[in-house]
Amino acid sequence: MQFISAFIFGGLICAIGQILIDKTSLTPARILTAFVVSGVILGAVGLYEPILNAGGEGAAIPISGFGNLMAHGVRDALRRDGAIGILTGGLTSAAAGISAAIFFSVVASVFGKSRDK
Repeated sequence: MQFISAFIFGGLICAIGQILIDKTSLTPARILTAFVVSGVILGAVGLYEPILNAGGEGAAIPISGFGNLMAHGVRDALRRDGAIGILTGGLTSAAAGISAAIFFSVVASVFGKSRDK
């Protein structure tokens, strides 16, 4: 059941993005930014936690989950370190994911060959 709810929530977030691409004149960059900002706002006011509980990784993996992760990290660092936590909290909370993305990108570039389309 956990996989089904993750699939449904992740698919719903992706479907919202696809509808925005198809039905509006928003560029993909603006839609991406809107998802990150919505994750930050929902995480900051505590509304993303129930979504995470219901959707599991289906709500955590999309880019809105990254925004929530940033908001959660800033909130924790602000409580722990004071005002400097505003600057360091988001980066500290997302460091493992960003490091993994960089590492796997380098590995992919070693084994892959880029070419023009």
